[in-house]
Amino acid sequence: MKLMPFPFRYLASLLVLVALFATSCNQENKVGETNMLYGTDSKVWKTDKETTATGDKVDQSSADKKTELRFFANGNFNMTSPSQTMQGTYTFDQTAKKITLTPTGSSNTLTFDVVNLTKDEITLRAPDGSQMMLEAD
Repeated sequence: MKLMPFPFRYLASLLVLVALFATSCNQENKVGETNMLYGTDSKVWKTDKETTATGDKVDQSSADKKTELRFFANGNFNMTSPSQTMQGTYTFDQTAKKITLTPTGSSNTLTFDVVNLTKDEITLRAPDGSQMMLEAD
C-alpha cells in the first residue's frame, strides 16, 4: 500500500471537512414538526426581515419590527402591531408545508407556504412570492 504525499493527504482531509461542514449547515428550508410552531402552549414570533417577490430586502419601519405573531396549541393565533390587532384560527399542513390563517369575522383566509420552520425561525412565503422571516421571542 502506497501512502499519498503529505500535501495530497492534507488536501483530501480538508475537502472532507468542507463537505461535512456544508452538509451540517444545510438546515435551511427544513419544515419541522407542528409543535415547533407553538411550543408547549403558545409561542411568539417577531418579524426579523422581509423580502419582495424578487428577493429584494424590504426596509422595515419601527412598527414592523414590533409586530408579533403568536400561535397557540389550540389552533388560535393573535397578531399585534402598534397599528392593528388580528386574531383568528390557523391550520398547519406540515406535509404540504402550508399554513392558513382565518381572521375572526372574516370569510377570507391568508395562506402561506412554510419555507422553513425550526424552533427558532420560521419563513413564510406569500402567494405573490414575497417572504417574511420571523424569529422566536
